[in-house]
Amino acid sequence: MKDNQKFNTYQTPSWCPGCGNFGIWYALKSAYTELGFDNNDVCMVFGIGCSGNLSNFIKVYGFHSIHGRTLPVASGIKLANHKLNVVATSGDGDGLGIGLGHFIHTCRRNIDITYIIHDNRVYGLTTGQTSPTSPQGFQSKSTPFGVIEQPINPLALAIIQGATFVARGYSGEIDHLTSLIIQAIKHKGFAVIDVLQPCVTFNPNFSYPFYNPRVFKLEDAGHNPEDFNNALKYALDVNNDKIPIGIFYKISKPTYEESSEELRDKPLSEYDISDISISELIEEIRES
Repeated sequence: MKDNQKFNTYQTPSWCPGCGNFGIWYALKSAYTELGFDNNDVCMVFGIGCSGNLSNFIKVYGFHSIHGRTLPVASGIKLANHKLNVVATSGDGDGLGIGLGHFIHTCRRNIDITYIIHDNRVYGLTTGQTSPTSPQGFQSKSTPFGVIEQPINPLALAIIQGATFVARGYSGEIDHLTSLIIQAIKHKGFAVIDVLQPCVTFNPNFSYPFYNPRVFKLEDAGHNPEDFNNALKYALDVNNDKIPIGIFYKISKPTYEESSEELRDKPLSEYDISDISISELIEEIRES
């Protein structure tokens, strides 16, 4: 693998030793390197949480959004300049709790951005509360008697709502995760990667000893990512004895940008608006 040091910042990652975010950080840098990107070829949008600290450790254009708002910000950036590679990243709490509505609508719009979910099944930054993907019965500071609700299933939701690239990665399989990120960025359309990201401090039951013997690659199982029904079957299989990683679903259809008459020829950022009179527009609004 090529040297990815140019994507380092002067800051050293401050995650807990063994945190799965290290694997995602390395996979992202490796993917950008393999794709031949320069630092200004990518804009990343970060959410609130341990995953959001990544904004300090990777040297690309970046925007640290407020809680749950990574996807609307990323969508706005992509629509303003759809020639730019846009990658959004957030935790399962940030992206699938307060940000869930944005997730659904970005799926159905098929905007050409890559979305990486750091899924550790817990709120790590606030020291261990139940998250939307915590399993039923999970005991935490916020649910001392166990979670009552069923967890959110981001893969099944993405497939049903129209995302055109849906995958699961594992931060303990860095080379495989790197490959998934490369394929997701190359894909034209909304690409989702739900990454199994161990939180060794606040969710040790779902750490590397749990995942390592259970994960298996869908490509080794002969899965066809264009098979909607089989993709959904794998996504809905929540049996923890065997956990599939890889591309669940991948199809080709027009992106939001390609379907928009205003965006089809060139990005909004390239339109000349120097001859537009704001005063005339204001006057027109007043008269109406």
